Amino acid sequence: MRHLIAAASLLALAACGLNGTDNEQDKKDAAAADHMSIDDNRADSMRSNDPAEGAQAAVDIPDTQERPLMQAQVVLDRQGFGPGVIDGKMGASTKNALKGFQEANGLDVTGELDDETKAALGKWSNIPATRVVTIPADWGQTTYAETPDNPEDQAKLQILGYQSLDERLAERFHTTVETLKMLNPGGLPAGAGQVVGSATTSASPDADKTSSFTAGQQVRTPNIGADRIDDSRVLDKGWLVTLSSLGVGTDQPQVAKVVVDKSEGWLKGYDTTGKLVALFTVTTGSSHDPLPLGTWGITGIGHNPPFTYNPDLFWDVPDSNEKQELPPGPNGPVGVVWIDLTKEHYGIHGTPEPQTIGRTQSHGCVRLTNWDAARLAQMVDTKTKVVFQA
Repeated sequence: MRHLIAAASLLALAACGLNGTDNEQDKKDAAAADHMSIDDNRADSMRSNDPAEGAQAAVDIPDTQERPLMQAQVVLDRQGFGPGVIDGKMGASTKNALKGFQEANGLDVTGELDDETKAALGKWSNIPATRVVTIPADWGQTTYAETPDNPEDQAKLQILGYQSLDERLAERFHTTVETLKMLNPGGLPAGAGQVVGSATTSASPDADKTSSFTAGQQVRTPNIGADRIDDSRVLDKGWLVTLSSLGVGTDQPQVAKVVVDKSEGWLKGYDTTGKLVALFTVTTGSSHDPLPLGTWGITGIGHNPPFTYNPDLFWDVPDSNEKQELPPGPNGPVGVVWIDLTKEHYGIHGTPEPQTIGRTQSHGCVRLTNWDAARLAQMVDTKTKVVFQA
């Protein structure tokens, strides 16, 4: 059992343009509970339901196509080699994930879905690319609101939560709203012959945006797994809610060393034997805020961290702007996790924009999707070595 690390009393994100402090336990729980209840999205109502090894999956609504690339992404994601957003497309994140899987399994590292790799992934051929789930009824009772652009306006909120039910659903299944719409043409799961649940576009409470999906509706989603949560391993109720909302389970490998490669755009996790057990695509620093090459340690891990926005630390923001105390939430500047490093003001964290990972630059820190950051946060501890290389 890997115990969650209590976050350091001061998690400073100067290179990212932020200063952060860890919330007290009750404050974190209250913020998370304000956005969603413990029971409204546990890995139960929409959890994966895999067939036994060698058996075929039970399918209520057959998909209209096999989606082989999406199926490979689903398997890679389950095995700890994150393809980023699961969208059925061969992008840089999927190529990185394939390279990680190939390295870990002694295959030629090509980054392609070649015959040898297809054969290795064939072990999980009975895992479908997609599944149909019912959006929990409680999701319709949640308040969704646009995230203001101005930090001063963000600071007035209790939580930087999901902006719409659509966005929340996409994060739960490691995908994009566009992919969900593709899997549900006309608001129906691909392959469905009649309306199942509500398929109308509805407005989210108190939000300017509208959602294409609604509570109680059946939808087709990527068939993500590895989402089983053991409550006894999570002491922080707010973090328990976060893991559930991201479809991230508590059974994660222990990582002794993390390596971030700036030129390749990936983060690798190795166990104590030196075996590669995880790979995630990342966004790293820019020419203004370069990645600090070298070997570092971890001082603490902040779950659902609030932050102090400090304009003095942004090269592209006027110093005349005022500092702001920003609340926690998945749409906060560093997402749901801050892994603090011994290199002052640097860390590894989540993001409010998962589709940008590996495609943009950061203010010096290492950024992952929220779901990958949540997995990594359970893999590492203060004994984990972190290496940044060019």
